[in-house]
Amino acid sequence: MKLVSWNVNGLRAVMGKDFVGIFESLDTDVLCLQETKMQAGQLDYHPEGYHAYYNYAVKKGYSGTAVYSRQEPLSVKYGIGISEHDQEGRVITCEFDAFYLVCVYTPNSQQELKRLEYRMQWEDDFRAFITTLEADKPVVICGDLNVAHKEIDLKNPSTNRKNPGFSDEERGQFTNLLDAGYLDSFRHVHGDVTDRYSWWSYRAAARSRNVGWRIDYFVVSERLRDAIVGADIYDQVVGSDHCPVMLELQV
Repeated sequence: MKLVSWNVNGLRAVMGKDFVGIFESLDTDVLCLQETKMQAGQLDYHPEGYHAYYNYAVKKGYSGTAVYSRQEPLSVKYGIGISEHDQEGRVITCEFDAFYLVCVYTPNSQQELKRLEYRMQWEDDFRAFITTLEADKPVVICGDLNVAHKEIDLKNPSTNRKNPGFSDEERGQFTNLLDAGYLDSFRHVHGDVTDRYSWWSYRAAARSRNVGWRIDYFVVSERLRDAIVGADIYDQVVGSDHCPVMLELQV
């Protein structure tokens, strides 16, 4: 089963950058999107052969997630069941026979870490949410988790300490997630390979110089370790400031 996740930084915008052609070329069983930035009725897109699910933020033009799946999920849940967190369309959970797939767009801590306190609460509550799922069956978490876990996950770690996405607190929460019984599938497959990123700033020709961050992930239950067939970063796919990431499971 091939799974792909992509922060598109505006689904309507990326539609004008050959999104449909890219989707077809990915030939994936499930495509999860983050930062769709739209409300219901703004884009009527239901790709042929796929079941489509959208979670919209209350705030217009902000956040939002989507899932397209060839196989109809056994169930679909929106949000994590906490009103404070469920206004921004950040989570869609699809239940399949062998696992739960959780598409998530983790809140950004923002400049000067002004939203860090909220982010820490989100992390605790999200981890509690997936723990309840894990009690039933294994979990696959995918999406823009808005953190580079280790120094090898961004080009310039020394100059980004205490910046959003590389604060000690955010990195520590990612460690807490792994310690709860999960693994970073890309690192599991590729080890400590360097210079592989999924996000580049639009400034200073960062992408052409590969000055990036790896902040998009497939994090999977340890119970699925032996089911991992492959993991990759599709860094040649353009259209957003992020690129898609992929996980292949034999389940």
